[in-house]
Amino acid sequence: MRVPIRKAGEFTHIALDPYLTAGKHQDLNKKLKQLKTILPQAIAEIQRLAAMGDFSENAAYQMAKGRLRSLNQQIFDLEEQLKQAIIIKPSLNKNQVQLGDQVTVKADGRQESYLILGSSEINIKENIISHNSPIGAALIGHRVGDIVKIRLADNELEFEIIQIA
Repeated sequence: MRVPIRKAGEFTHIALDPYLTAGKHQDLNKKLKQLKTILPQAIAEIQRLAAMGDFSENAAYQMAKGRLRSLNQQIFDLEEQLKQAIIIKPSLNKNQVQLGDQVTVKADGRQESYLILGSSEINIKENIISHNSPIGAALIGHRVGDIVKIRLADNELEFEIIQIA
C-alpha cells in the first residue's frame, strides 16, 4: 500500500499567537499530559502489528504509523506553543486598552462589550476577540472617551470607548 504524499497547505507554517490566559495554558498542559499517556499505547500497537510481518500489505500497520505520526506532531506542536507562551496578566492600569481588558464600546447607538485576548482564545459568540482582529487592534492603546474609526470591508465604523475593565 502506498501512502499519499500531501503538499503543505497555504496556512501550514503560520506562527501561533503566544498570548494565552492562565486558564488556557493549564488546559494545554492537561492536553499535553493526556497525549503523552496515550503515546506508549500507540507504540505498543505498532510493535504488535509489526510482528505480523509484511509491512507493504499490512494496512492496519500503516494506519497505526499514521496515528503515531499525528500524535507525535500534536505533542511537538503543544510543547512549542507552551514554550513560547506569554501569560496575559490583568493590568492595573485601566486608563488605556491593553491585552486582557474587557472594553465596552458604543457603536451605532448600541453598546457592546469585548474581551481582548490572544488569537487562540477567540469566541465570537461570547465577544472574545483577538488583539490581531481589526476591532481589537484598533482599540489597543486608546482611552475611555476616545472615538476609534475602524475600517471593515466597505464600511467605516466609529466606536466610542465607554469603559475599560
